[in-house]
Amino acid sequence: MLVRLQSAIGRDDLIGQMVLLPEPKKPFSQKDHKAESVSLIVGYDASPNSHTALDIAFWIAHQTRLATNVQVTVQAVYVVENNYSSQYPGVLSFAKPVPTLECPVSEVSHSFTPVLTPAKLRGISSCLQENPTTHLQQADIILWQARSLAEEWEGSFKSHLRFGCVGTELTKVVESEAADVLFLGCKSVNHPIIQTLGANFPCGVLGIPNRID
Repeated sequence: MLVRLQSAIGRDDLIGQMVLLPEPKKPFSQKDHKAESVSLIVGYDASPNSHTALDIAFWIAHQTRLATNVQVTVQAVYVVENNYSSQYPGVLSFAKPVPTLECPVSEVSHSFTPVLTPAKLRGISSCLQENPTTHLQQADIILWQARSLAEEWEGSFKSHLRFGCVGTELTKVVESEAADVLFLGCKSVNHPIIQTLGANFPCGVLGIPNRID
């Protein structure tokens, strides 16, 4: 996928810039298995860097579908972090502290209504007493932006709203969705969030290039 991207924009240095964590080695029995579908996860919060990561993911998904006829799904994940002063500025910036919960949002493309059951809303209501709708409205706006971009690409898309630690929640989504690649708005392997994910992360992690002329 990255070789195709390099060729399309006339660059030969993107792989070295974008691969922040390599794809884990697969057992020998899985090496020749032909994928019937591909899942691309994007850590998204509407910041410029995360928007670039989402753009790249949609482009790669589109080109992969054209070249292979494989079903490719792009999934945006927005995490409301426990720590108000985010550890990951410029990549994922989050709101006030909330409990560790998870709420899938918009499980199918073309859906713009968050799926939040009354039980889930009661679970976070105690943390939203000052303004019960602010955090959910902010999250819905952010994920709406991602869904709107997905509409332009006419591809398969899902979005997730998660509550808790960024690294932990991204790992949970990657594992539950059997993701092939995680895209983040990072430019360096030394970024704190990459250090948090660790060397044994279940899929390859891609960042964004330092510069595209």
